[in-house]
Amino acid sequence: MDMANEQASGRSGRVLVTGGTGTLGRLVVPLLRDAGRDVRVLSRRRGEAAEGVELVVGDLDAAVGIDRALDGAEVIVHCAGSRKGDEDKALNLVRAASRNGGIQHLVFISVVGADGVPVTSRADRMMFGYFASKLAAERVVGESGLPWTTLRATQFHDLFLTTVRQMAKLPVVPVPAGFRFQPVDTGEVAARLAELVLEAPAGLVPDVAGPRIYEMDDLVRAYLRACGKRRRFVHVPLPGRAAGAVRAGANLAPDNAVGRRTWEEFLAERVGPPGRGVAGVQEHGNLRASKG
Repeated sequence: MDMANEQASGRSGRVLVTGGTGTLGRLVVPLLRDAGRDVRVLSRRRGEAAEGVELVVGDLDAAVGIDRALDGAEVIVHCAGSRKGDEDKALNLVRAASRNGGIQHLVFISVVGADGVPVTSRADRMMFGYFASKLAAERVVGESGLPWTTLRATQFHDLFLTTVRQMAKLPVVPVPAGFRFQPVDTGEVAARLAELVLEAPAGLVPDVAGPRIYEMDDLVRAYLRACGKRRRFVHVPLPGRAAGAVRAGANLAPDNAVGRRTWEEFLAERVGPPGRGVAGVQEHGNLRASKG
């Protein structure tokens, strides 16, 4: 490939990773460095950046430090996000990128179900606002005038670990009735994002999802087994259009189950007590897990 084509496809030049010290971004950064890219990280907090990586402190919500972070950058990997406010973060980023004039590719991480889980009420927004926030940010990216790629992924193992840990603190665990999820390994999503940086802008690309679909109570049960705990469950029916869409599988991508690391394997590594390996956790976790 000649230099002109390399530049057009985003294969050369500095890469700015927003949220580069977060759960996903910190895994993307070393992959890009290993691919020979010059990487800069934009983060709200000071901290130790990976070796050979410049750290710029800034705030996408307050539009602080973005211009400095973008100076000399040609590609952006936008990993910074939260349960709300993703639209404003994206707006501030693309406005600064448009002023910069040198951005050839904006790669954005979104969520499977962003356009399939309707958030139409205050109650919906309290529990499912993440989907609406990501969809709004997708639209900002798509309408920015910048060459872009958006990758949607199912929820990360890390997110479910945080969630089930909190749920397991209760003597009786309330579980949304009929909810299913398809957790994916964060490292596998990071690897796909890094690949997309080295490719030409492609718009909305195929989803990335975990290898298995689980009912929510099975995710919690697998966690409890992994750490040697027992709890009672109560199934809670949730009202609203968003909850109905999740029960119908709008948050799943069975045709894109490209992930390989299972929830059971993740738990065995992260929380399994001594003497309990992957096989012991999987024996129970597979009872109700399915491919679709």
